Order: sequence, then structure tokens, then C-alpha cells
Amino acid sequence: MNRRRFVTQTSLATSALLLSRYSRVLGASDIFAPVRVAAGKRNFTSKAVERVIAEVTGNIGNKELAWMFENCFPNTLDTTVFFDTIDGKPDTYVITGDIDAMWLRDSSAQVWPYLPLCKEDEDLKQLIKGVINRQVKCILRDPYANAFYKNEHKQSPWKNDRTQMYRGIHERKWEVDSLCYPIRLAHGYYKATGDISPFDAQWAEAMKLVMKTFTEQQRTNDKGPYSFMRKTELGTDTLPLYGYGYPVRPNGMICSMFRPSDDATIYPYLVPSNLFAFASLGHLTTLMQATKTPFDTDAINNMMTQIVTGIDNDAKIKTEKFGKIFAYEVNGYGSCNLMDDANVPSLLSLSYLVPEMATDPVYKNTRKFVLSNENPFFFKGKAGEGIGGPHAGVDNIWPLSIIMRGLTSNDDTEIKMCLDMLQRSHAGTGFIHETFNKEDASKYTRPWFAWANTLFGEFIWKVYRERPALLNP
Repeated sequence: MNRRRFVTQTSLATSALLLSRYSRVLGASDIFAPVRVAAGKRNFTSKAVERVIAEVTGNIGNKELAWMFENCFPNTLDTTVFFDTIDGKPDTYVITGDIDAMWLRDSSAQVWPYLPLCKEDEDLKQLIKGVINRQVKCILRDPYANAFYKNEHKQSPWKNDRTQMYRGIHERKWEVDSLCYPIRLAHGYYKATGDISPFDAQWAEAMKLVMKTFTEQQRTNDKGPYSFMRKTELGTDTLPLYGYGYPVRPNGMICSMFRPSDDATIYPYLVPSNLFAFASLGHLTTLMQATKTPFDTDAINNMMTQIVTGIDNDAKIKTEKFGKIFAYEVNGYGSCNLMDDANVPSLLSLSYLVPEMATDPVYKNTRKFVLSNENPFFFKGKAGEGIGGPHAGVDNIWPLSIIMRGLTSNDDTEIKMCLDMLQRSHAGTGFIHETFNKEDASKYTRPWFAWANTLFGEFIWKVYRERPALLNP
């Protein structure tokens, strides 16, 4: 089921049914009752993760945030990972939560916060190694798809989409970040462990396919092989002009026909995804050198130069109020879309994905823009403030954006504000949701969204290490 179709407004009255997967539901007089899956029913348990949970929850003064951390940080491991050994190699299939499909983006982001713990937990290291191996299989199956099944014979509800649907594909929306995230995970794994064993001939073949796909979608000479149309009432769920999207003028950037939200782009040069691609290609070069894999590094370097040239020429927009900022989307003809979407990569998240961006003056200006009323998808109400997006409709704030705001901030006041909003917005469930209404946090979508849960855990753990005083009441 597509994530958009699954979005439903949820009230506290129905929370008990929606949270029945968990061991015990929050009661009115039992404020911090256990809602984490019972130990015997967890999909995977990491001794290192459990150590961190015990340390953090035992030492921070805000017991509600401690309880939320205990629920959220291990949620990916508790509920979404399926570990196996196939052909002598670890293999880990990772669902998003309430949808039984593996997104390349989500699966990478869901296990990312656990990387620093791999050195002390061999089982966890093997689990993440298995995610890398499974992602390689997905890319080789179809580099243009965004979501996959473990069972190749499972039938997708989108089997009638007008695109090349191969076996085992849940959805075939081309998103540049879908191929960036596996590189980020592989590079992060290598940096955390020093282990190059996942980067074998099959992995190298997948990376060559990544380069081939990126090159095709630079659309230098033609539109490339990918097109997509869906019979739908929603314009954001399909592509115009016979499935190829609106035209672009080739400028070195890579076309992304869909956003990380799985919504269609308006202008195909999606700027945050191209900046993510630039950084990912740099990581790919590092991995190729570390593994001594024969590869055309000149082609990688040339593509990086082309991407950054396109961004410099077309994606930096001068505004009267904020100075020069990054557009969200451009087309190379001078058109631009000034907004941000909560899903990562976003403009807000650039310094999270590419730490060097934190000191970039254009990024600093852009951050001010996207967290202001000048961003059409920045919402503010009684329940909080943050960035949303077309995917879940207006007035719905994505906690992902609040978490990302905190992760990209160095200001104690701003970080504390983000912590307070997240604490107020879980609607008594102890988990982070996809969205909540800006006026009423009890109106939320997706009670089981593992990416948001784990990212929240990453945020709390970072604050605990760097600014523990902010975690007091």
C-alpha cells in the first residue's frame, strides 16, 4: 500500500486499536506504562542498543522524554528488521513500519543511528551488513524503483502503473535519493567498522548501475529510459507529459521525478537531492579507493563537477528578505520552486547529510527561509510549528522536520523548543508519528513509522552526549 493511501486521521479514541502490536497501551492513570514490544516478541535485540537505552533513560531528568527514547530508539530493531543468511551472506530486509515493503531511503535511515555501536556488538554489525547486501540486490533488480518486497512473487497494488514493473517491486518512483542513501550507509558502515567485506563484485556492479542511472537522468541528450504514469485523482502521484515530467534544460544536475515524500516533483532538478548526490559520489570515491575496486573515478569527479556547476548556475536564488538561498526545485530555464518539504533530503537537512554545509552562507540563509512563513509548507499553530508538505496536506506538521531542526541547530533555545514540541506531540502514545495537525496533536497520521521513531532516538542521544542539561524538566 502506498504511504499516501495509508494516511488516516487518528484520534486518541482509536489509539488502543492502532497500537495493539505493542505490549501494553498507555492508560489515563498510568502515564509511562510500557508500550515497547515485549522482549520475547522483538524482531532483533542488540546488547549495545540496550546499553545505550539504559544509560540515557537512567541519567536524564525528563522522564517522559526518557520513556519516549526507550520506545523509539530501538523501534526499527524491535519491529521492522528481518535478518537472514542467504548464500552465505547476511541479509536484512527492513520494512518502514505499517507498510510491508523496503524503501532504499527509509531502510538506510532507520539503521543509521546504530552505526557507532557496531564495534561493540558483532550481531548488530552483521545486521547492518545485511541491509547493505539486501540494498545491493534491490538496486540490481531495478535502480529506478524506490521500494521492494522480500518475496519476489508478491504482487504490488501498483502493478498497473504505466512503467516497467519488475518482479519484487512495490513501487517504481524514480527518486535520486533512493540511490544516495545506500552509498551513505555503506560509507558510514566502513567508517564505523573499517570492514570492507560487503563491498564485493556484486556491490561494485550495483555502484556502476548507480552511475549509469545518474548519467541517464542528467538527460544530456535525451529524456532517458524512465517514464511513469498512474491512474489517480492526485496530481502528485503521477507524471505529466506522457510520464516524463516537465522539461529541463541540461545543466549537469540529475533529474528526480519524485521527491523523498514519494510526491512528484514540479521541476525535475530537485536541489537537496542533487546536493546529497554530490556528497554521495564523494563517499563512493572513498569506498572505491579503500576497496581498490577498479572504477572510473574520473567519471565520478566529472559528474560531481557538473552537479555543483548546475547548482551554482541555476539553484541559488537571490531574495530580498533572506539574501541568496537554495531553491527547492529548478528546471534550468530560470524557473524555480521556493519551498521545502519535511522529508529528507530536504533543504533544512542539508547540514545533517552534508556536515560541511553548516558553515555555508547560502545554507544559513536557506535555513532561515524554510523555517519562516515565506515557506508555503511551514505551519504554526497551538500544537507546534514545523515543516510539512503536500503528501499529507496543509496544516499537518511532520515531526521529521522538528527533529531535523534540532539536529541541525547549535542553539540551546532552539533545541529545547524542538524537544518540547516533540514531547507534546506524541499524543500520549510514546511514539513519533508521520504528521500531526498544527492545532491538535491528537489528530495524527501513521502510528507506526519507524524512521521517525529512530531519528527521534538519534536526536535524544545526540543531545544527551552534547547538551545533557536540555533533557531535564
